[in-house]
Amino acid sequence: MRFRQVHLDFHTSEAIPDIAADFNKEQFQAMLQKGHVDSITIFAKCHHGWAYFPSELNDMHPHLDFDLLAAQIEAAREIDVKTPIYVSVGFDEKLARRHPEWLMRDEDDRTNWVQGFMKAGWHQFCLNSPYLEKIVIPQVEEVVRNYDGDGIFLDIVGVRTCYCHTCVNRLLAEGKNPRNKRHVVEQGERVYANYTKRIEEVVHSIRPGLPIFHNAGHIAQGRRDLAAMNTHLELESLPTGGWGYDHFPLSARYVQQLGMDFLGMTGKFHTFWGEFGGYKHPNALRYETALSLANGARCSIGDQLHPRGFMDEATYELIGAAYSEVERKEAWCANTINVADIGVLSVESLGVDKTGDAMFTGNSDAGAARIMLEGKFLFDVLDPYSDFSPYRVIVLPDNVLITERLQTKLDEFLRKGGKVLATGCSGLKPDKSGFAIDLGVRYIGENSFQPDYFRPMFPLSSLKQASFVFYAQGQKVELAGGTELGKREDSYFNRDAYSFCSHQHTPSSLNDGGPGMAESENGIYIAWNVFEDYATKGSLVLKETVVYALNRLLKEKTLTTNLPAQGIVTLQEQRGESRYINHLLYASPVKRGDGVEVIEDILPVYEIDVTLRLPGDEVSRVYLAPQMTPLAFDKREDRITYKVPRLENHQMVVIDYIRV
Repeated sequence: MRFRQVHLDFHTSEAIPDIAADFNKEQFQAMLQKGHVDSITIFAKCHHGWAYFPSELNDMHPHLDFDLLAAQIEAAREIDVKTPIYVSVGFDEKLARRHPEWLMRDEDDRTNWVQGFMKAGWHQFCLNSPYLEKIVIPQVEEVVRNYDGDGIFLDIVGVRTCYCHTCVNRLLAEGKNPRNKRHVVEQGERVYANYTKRIEEVVHSIRPGLPIFHNAGHIAQGRRDLAAMNTHLELESLPTGGWGYDHFPLSARYVQQLGMDFLGMTGKFHTFWGEFGGYKHPNALRYETALSLANGARCSIGDQLHPRGFMDEATYELIGAAYSEVERKEAWCANTINVADIGVLSVESLGVDKTGDAMFTGNSDAGAARIMLEGKFLFDVLDPYSDFSPYRVIVLPDNVLITERLQTKLDEFLRKGGKVLATGCSGLKPDKSGFAIDLGVRYIGENSFQPDYFRPMFPLSSLKQASFVFYAQGQKVELAGGTELGKREDSYFNRDAYSFCSHQHTPSSLNDGGPGMAESENGIYIAWNVFEDYATKGSLVLKETVVYALNRLLKEKTLTTNLPAQGIVTLQEQRGESRYINHLLYASPVKRGDGVEVIEDILPVYEIDVTLRLPGDEVSRVYLAPQMTPLAFDKREDRITYKVPRLENHQMVVIDYIRV
């Protein structure tokens, strides 16, 4: 995979004339060079259903009079730019009007995505219908056979629940019940697996090993089977389009451990995909591409080609501002593995399973990742299939109930000296009858007061001692051999129509409501959904409580730094080059308008101290990359300390070592 990719959307209505009338090979090439682009995903078929080449199996766009796909491939190849080819699978609006019986339907017998005759939008096809074998497979085969592209990108696909006539009749024929959600979901799993299998068969029968990616908009944590249906992964994560700036680090910290090549896909758009005339500030793309590199990913930036076929110069000036920097950094970013002290067991990975009992509790995972980033902890995001042994602490966020299989893994991890941080219901048996692992407390039940209060018995770094409101649901426990680190205080009463106090919630009664935080030989337990609470409320005490607990459990971190909270730090290792790369990033997204996160100003940060604990490695050299500036460092026992004089957006520090 290349580092500097562009995903060139071209969803173009039949109501627009003169399609690609202004396409010019030299202009196309000049813009790719201006943008420092080395791979560009180009369109064979768009969401409107039109082909952009003279297809024998589909209709070429009615206002296109030449083979645009071939012209783009030829132009790109001349300047050594790769050309993966895009095929819209889930959407084909032209065909939706011809074969509405092939469309997906929900439980209310409605088509999805767009509802209502007068509303603009897409209609999604069911891949259990004849659409797969009559349309999708032949169209993909035609593209792969006739065009020498560098991969196939298939869009708007994934495991679906569908109640169209094909799906319902097939369930009935199999003796299944369409009213049974499990039966419907199981069929959706089979349909998607069959689709990916058929695609792989047809593509690799013509071009063995050709890269294939099926885009579902999110890489489901815990679904390694779905990830393995691709040859590589593309993490769609457009911060301004609803994903936000927390999504990509969380997703990347899961995906990198899967051992697959992957990239981070953002866009040049101010808001969402396909926004004509919308542009990010160049600093936003500089930051987003650097964030990909810092997390072991390569980069992709989305653009949309104007219907007349010319490449927008402002866009490629914008992309070039980011990719010119990426180009200079690539040597230190290929074939890396992440260094981590902590494994965060993803709640999503425990809820998304093959039985369809999907539970996407994104706030707990997002809150955990945000605290890890702000607390400057080195971490990975795990699923139940991950190897726990490389980590010193496993975090169980809020809703990790302990199955028999998970208990076996945790028992082995704890037996070898690992520690656990559990919050909320985490650590409980699936029936919530008690704790499955010894956390030094006995479970009583869900606390009836919400919100309630926490009074820590340890000093906070930024706040004086007080009764701090915790908004999320709490659990009542009592000590059972553990050490109390903080107390719960109940409110006087819950707020309702006949008993309320002030504007929000009732104050603390100042009672001793039992332990709110306790420590045992196995780790630390916090009796609230603190990660969910932090994702939704962002209260400082929540973060400081977790940071205190993790510092207490780790004792010695691999990396410590004084980089401010909004900064991001990672440590990647290039074993083949015998070096670590310490990535430091700093930018401050702000919300504008209707919740759009914007990065505009990037302010430099000075005099950043970093200490690395590297037992077993003899450090021979430390330098800034790509500047190649030597950096003084101090070595004491198994630690090295250095100072980064200035950080503007992204700085890499390279640590060459000799393994002893």
